[in-house]
Amino acid sequence: MNKINRLLLTIISTVFVALAVNAQMEFVENKGQWDNKINFRGDFTSGSFFLEGRGFTVDMHNPDDLLKLSVLEHGQLPSNGPGPSSTSKDVTYPSVTVRSHAYKVNFLGSTNNIEVVPDKLQATYNNYFIGNDQSKWASNCHIYEAITYKNVYPNIDVRYYTENNQLKYDFIVRPGGNPNAIAMRYDGVTKLEVKNKELVIGTSVGDVKELYPYTYQSIEGKRQNVECRYSVSDNLVRFKVQNYNANETLVIDPALVFSSFTGSAADNWGYTATPGPDGSFFAGGIAFGTGYPVSPGAYQTVYGGGVVEDNISAYDMAIFKFSANGSQRLYATYIGGDRNEQPHSMMCDAQGNLVVAGRSSSHNFPGTPTRPGSTTDYDIVLIKLNATGTAALGAARIGGSANDGVNIRPKYANDGPNPTADATRRNYGDDARSEVILDGSNNVYLASSTQSNDFPVTPGTPIQATFGGGRQDGVIIKFTPNLNSVLFSTFFGGSGDDACFVLSISPTTGNLYVAGGTNSSNLPGNKTGVMQGTYQGGECDGFITQLLTDGSALIRTTYQGTPGNDLVYGIQFDKAGSPYIMGTTTGNWPVQNATFSSTGGKQFISKLQPDLSSYVYSTVFGSNASVPNLSPIAFLVDRCQNVYVSGWGGGLNSQRGYPSAGTFNMPIKNQLTDPVSGQPITQPDGQDFYFFVLEKNAQSQLFGTYFGQFGGLGDHVDGGTSRFDANGIIYQGLCSCGGNGAGPFPTTSGVWAINNRSNNCNEAAAKIEMNFSGVGASVKATIGGIKDTIGCVPLTIKFTDTLAKGKMYIWDYGDPSATKKDTTYAPNNSSSHTYNNVGTYLLTLVSNRFCYL
Repeated sequence: MNKINRLLLTIISTVFVALAVNAQMEFVENKGQWDNKINFRGDFTSGSFFLEGRGFTVDMHNPDDLLKLSVLEHGQLPSNGPGPSSTSKDVTYPSVTVRSHAYKVNFLGSTNNIEVVPDKLQATYNNYFIGNDQSKWASNCHIYEAITYKNVYPNIDVRYYTENNQLKYDFIVRPGGNPNAIAMRYDGVTKLEVKNKELVIGTSVGDVKELYPYTYQSIEGKRQNVECRYSVSDNLVRFKVQNYNANETLVIDPALVFSSFTGSAADNWGYTATPGPDGSFFAGGIAFGTGYPVSPGAYQTVYGGGVVEDNISAYDMAIFKFSANGSQRLYATYIGGDRNEQPHSMMCDAQGNLVVAGRSSSHNFPGTPTRPGSTTDYDIVLIKLNATGTAALGAARIGGSANDGVNIRPKYANDGPNPTADATRRNYGDDARSEVILDGSNNVYLASSTQSNDFPVTPGTPIQATFGGGRQDGVIIKFTPNLNSVLFSTFFGGSGDDACFVLSISPTTGNLYVAGGTNSSNLPGNKTGVMQGTYQGGECDGFITQLLTDGSALIRTTYQGTPGNDLVYGIQFDKAGSPYIMGTTTGNWPVQNATFSSTGGKQFISKLQPDLSSYVYSTVFGSNASVPNLSPIAFLVDRCQNVYVSGWGGGLNSQRGYPSAGTFNMPIKNQLTDPVSGQPITQPDGQDFYFFVLEKNAQSQLFGTYFGQFGGLGDHVDGGTSRFDANGIIYQGLCSCGGNGAGPFPTTSGVWAINNRSNNCNEAAAKIEMNFSGVGASVKATIGGIKDTIGCVPLTIKFTDTLAKGKMYIWDYGDPSATKKDTTYAPNNSSSHTYNNVGTYLLTLVSNRFCYL
């Protein structure tokens, strides 16, 4: 397959520093309520921004005057007002004059065929019934988040939007466009100069800065900055662009969608995260006492209490649901009984109901029968919350007489004579490894571990009905959708120590694959014809086992290891049914059929044949250390067969004595940058989160970036898994702790909580869109501006991709009498077709981001 190459040279980060907005700027269409020269109006904190036919006007007010006016409007007395015996009737309020200044920018030499394309239509609208002149009234005025003016110059578009609470506009230069044609005339300004590469615009109420015109292209998958600067002559501004390639594609930037704290006043540690079907974000952790920001009417608004354990204070599960942009708390709740509980893994169904899996030592875990008061061990627990977080749809507790849901021992338990890194527990937080997933019928599958030889398994299970030995076995369990019944439950382990970490269902065979770690030489399952039928040595090997989803048969098992220490932390499938695994090693993991690899890397990614007989490819990444860099947290194979990994290293891993090389010197590519400065978001300190994307068939690295604060305890999780969604967007829950000289954590503006409100740690939620997974589409059909699909011939229908995620759109109208296909390019996400014959037609839209086709 070949990449489609087109030129898209974008002059980015043309940012108005002074024009701050309180949230996403809304561009309101003009339907006669304003001067007819205005197409759209957007308001910012101290003024308004008017989009016109060939440019824009900025109307600014003096901020000090606005503050004085606000004080008077709210009835606040002047600071030199009356004494104690006076009343407001005795006060003479001073008049306030609001000083304002407007300037206009015109695009000189612009074309006569400019097309205005608003996008991201909002569900609400504005009405304007001001004054007595009804001709100036307007209703149902649509509101948009972005406006594109197409073909302002030949093959050059201008797009207006806001980012990080600042107004921006981009020039998009398409094939045949000449960036030297862009000429902007500023009328009504007091000065116009370039200072420190920034454009400074003088007005009578203060200066406005437009940041340096950050410009780049992508050449062979690598982002390359293009030299660009402002050129000012009198009141005319141009861009001087040098050394750009007119034949290459612009690749969409990886973008930090949002990053927010929960804002808990109680100490709140981060464990797990998962996406909702609407892009909402579920963050799961633990909260130490009252002060977690529960929402009114939530399932459990009162802290349940607990016990001091291993010198750690009592805690409950703490679940937080963010809106898709991170700005709102949709709900937040405690989940806990009279002792301690923690979440390990979460997954949301298509209806927005959330399944949470973890462990609890409480006698009265919510929604489950009480257990004897003398018990203190941990059981595996699951709970399913409804979409609003106000009720539980089901709950389950399952366990035996010893610890269940604990891998080897709790993270702060006394190690005694054992090493900190012990068998299958090789990272801080590995004690809380398990995963929950759902099938197409919303049945619930769980992979975990047990130290109970009387763990309740399905009687006579053909997989493994008895405890295998050692300190623990893995367990595999299937529940009904509302957790009211166990469909099957089985041990999985040999005579040593075994742990099931992750699981996934094949999209082609429907078989269940489970993976994890072991030091048993006699794992159950047929090993004939598999890659590794015997234990490979070291303190642990990874494994993969394949079984039927009804639990009626174990198909095959293979070890995955080297003479070093190996664990499988992720398993996923591509749409063709090939399994992929991800994990860590201290050995020399095989590199096969892979163009990309890091010399001496200790994190591995391997694609296997579905029958586990061989690798399709296998590769490694990392810093060429003797031990792993990362404790892996999330794993994905996207629709384009690109592979995603998230993890963290150093910090607590090193401090607690686990073998961790830290995150210095990891391979970096297309790293996350600040949209204003263009500089990396994170200054690496060796104890960060790290996100990595491998191109299909291990051809190259697509992405690698650090994420986190500088200094302090280090960015980490205290256990559990996070997830990527099918589009390659990471929903990462993490724990960020202040103090100890820590720098600020990279939250984004406009989110629920930009600050850690506790005196120790807060769970943080980071949602990052990688933009390598292809793109979805959603088509709307309109006839004469009305949403409809039926009419009389000849019938002209306008089709619009409402998601507007693509860069190229191929429209097949399904019309046998006119078999043409139209192609449009972003920001034009619409196309029209006239049907001349009566019939039923099927439209096909291919929306493309210049991924692999």
